[in-house]
Amino acid sequence: MADLPARVAAALSAPRPVIARTIRLLLAYDGTAYHGWQSQPDGLTVQDRVLAAAQRVLGAGVRVTGASRTDAGVHALGQVASLATDRALAPEALARALNALLPDDVRVLAAREAAPGWSARRSATGKRYLYLIDNAPVASPLLRRWAWHVPGALDVAAMRRGLAALRGAHDFSAFCAAPGLDTTPGCTLRSAHVVRRRHRVAVLLGADRFLHHMVRNLVGSAVLVGRGRRPPGWLPEVLASRDRRRAGPTAPAHGLTLVRVTYPR
Repeated sequence: MADLPARVAAALSAPRPVIARTIRLLLAYDGTAYHGWQSQPDGLTVQDRVLAAAQRVLGAGVRVTGASRTDAGVHALGQVASLATDRALAPEALARALNALLPDDVRVLAAREAAPGWSARRSATGKRYLYLIDNAPVASPLLRRWAWHVPGALDVAAMRRGLAALRGAHDFSAFCAAPGLDTTPGCTLRSAHVVRRRHRVAVLLGADRFLHHMVRNLVGSAVLVGRGRRPPGWLPEVLASRDRRRAGPTAPAHGLTLVRVTYPR
């Protein structure tokens, strides 16, 4: 890894006041090599990478909290993290220092001062995800890390109708990875779009919150509709059942990208 820029090292060696600060980080990463965002004992995670770099820059007392616990293999274009520190380093300099230490598959896109106590997770009001499907007869080698290859006809209009019927506030237990994993299964699905561009199909979902594997379970179920194995009206029936066994398969993690986390203006 590269050494810290000289101007950053000089700033860190200067006398500093002990002031609790929160820095808001905007991050992008290719999740292929990681066991998700959240630190865990049995695999390397994105949070591990960011925290290790932050500790080299700011010392052992730094804390990093992410807005979304993305699963193993899931990517991000707009993950947000709150970094707590007492070091007096400007956010722009911090972003440069972190990027000098992070691997190429994790980048800090922006950093700015946040209000003391602001939390990337608790302050969030919503999240937006994109799921990419490669619908070509032969899988594109350039998309193999970022799209689920689903050959054959897909009725995008039927997928769109089925997912649109799920908008609003509902109990999404039928699309949760395991009963009881999320103690409050209620979510408000604010948007659901399915867009085709030649052989690429994008499913974009926005909600106030998502249950464990909820997006991937919705996509896996919508693909059954697109293949003609279920009618569009089957999706709201599954939703009403609150029974995960009635829904479709879980779509592979590598097709999923966290696009944006929203906050109050």
